[in-house]
Amino acid sequence: MANQTIARALEIPGATVHWYDKPDMRKQRKMGHITLVGPSVGVLEARLKSMLKEEGYENPSEVAPRVGIVMGSDSDLSVMKDAAKILNMFGVSNEVRIVSAHRTPELMYTYASSTRERGIQVIIAGAGGAVHLPGMVAALTPFPVIGVPVRASTLDGIDSLLSIVQMPRGVPVATVAVNNATNAGLLAVRILGVGDADLWTRMNQYQEDTRDFVLLKADKLRKDSWEAYLNR
Repeated sequence: MANQTIARALEIPGATVHWYDKPDMRKQRKMGHITLVGPSVGVLEARLKSMLKEEGYENPSEVAPRVGIVMGSDSDLSVMKDAAKILNMFGVSNEVRIVSAHRTPELMYTYASSTRERGIQVIIAGAGGAVHLPGMVAALTPFPVIGVPVRASTLDGIDSLLSIVQMPRGVPVATVAVNNATNAGLLAVRILGVGDADLWTRMNQYQEDTRDFVLLKADKLRKDSWEAYLNR
């Protein structure tokens, strides 16, 4: 359990784990602590909330989901989890559901048409193969839908991508690259950030952190030879 907590903490930007390396564990014995640093209180709160949610200390039913993540099969979960990770990192409440356009059309209809009363403002829909789910959901709700084409066993996901981008006029579905649920999560945060100053600030900081990370790598490559850089 401790190893899992440490691993999850290390995935949070600005988190440092301090492990005391005590010889044995006992109930209520402090074995270490985690330090979080960030550019603002809002960012720190979001990162802490994300970590606590992963640990199960937060009851997700207490907060209405702002983003719904749906997929046609559990086989898509290995891709769609990346969207949930991004949303958790930004402190955006979300839910993950299996909703098949072909096998459970009634459930899909109920889910998509009930988004407003449940507080959902953006839907991320992943699908492969026939990929009807994103388009059908978009036809049933006025809220923005982001489609994630999932790579299937044939055609390398290109069929899924083309199916989503060729939606008829009047039923828009935003689309990301094949298997790129990370960008779907980021796009959902940007959409919500239009009316949420705190989210806008966090996204702005995320972009600055990404830029700084690239500049750091560029500086290392400039100072070292490319051989040394690759062998690090």
